[in-house]
Amino acid sequence: MTSDPKHLGAMFDAHTAAEFVAKDLDATMATMGPAPHVTHVPTMTGGNGAQAVRDFYGTWFIGHWPDDTVVTLLTRTIGETGLVDEVIITFTHDCEMPAILPGVKPTGRKVAIPFVVAVGFEGDKVAYERIYWDQASLLVQLGLLDTGKLPVAGGEQTARLLDPSLPSNTLIPK
Repeated sequence: MTSDPKHLGAMFDAHTAAEFVAKDLDATMATMGPAPHVTHVPTMTGGNGAQAVRDFYGTWFIGHWPDDTVVTLLTRTIGETGLVDEVIITFTHDCEMPAILPGVKPTGRKVAIPFVVAVGFEGDKVAYERIYWDQASLLVQLGLLDTGKLPVAGGEQTARLLDPSLPSNTLIPK
């Protein structure tokens, strides 16, 4: 059984508010089904099953984001049993963030990075989240990856998403 697609967005908004605004593990888990799974694709962090997801959120995710974190929705596509959000997340890297930057000490640098979140629902509960971002761009913005040696971009990615008139094809050799 699926929920009315019109309500899926509101359900996921409640989930992310519990994670990022309330920073409440129990409220977050209350939005999830009985056997959820979460995968942060670039870092392979997350969990499979209610206890593993709870442990992941409680140990590595909730409360491990800088206080100035802002999540800005760019687009949302809703289907019968899921949604896909394209967001920009901005923050100052002033704390350890093991879910997305395992083993990386705070750099104090500002970051603006696009994320794509694919969410599946069972009824009115989150069944899974698959989160994608460009880890190379994140590492460039933190000063940990040299753009002079690799064809990668940093904050230019987000700037171009917000202003499509900015230059394209800048990594292609002339």
